[in-house]
Amino acid sequence: MRGSVSHDRAEETLQAKARWFRSLTLEERMDYLVMMTDLILQNNPSALAKAAKDDAASPQKRIRVVERP
Repeated sequence: MRGSVSHDRAEETLQAKARWFRSLTLEERMDYLVMMTDLILQNNPSALAKAAKDDAASPQKRIRVVERP
């Protein structure tokens, strides 16, 4: 990962973060994924169990999809 320090609010946008992420190599992206996963599990060890337990459920009511003509 390329390290730099910036205090520009424009670099905090979602688009700027996406540009930064796309600039990483595949190996750097995977390292970042592992680092974030470790951080999440350190702060919330039950996150993995909760994610595995939660399954998508069918809605109890009907859903109407509205489209523009």
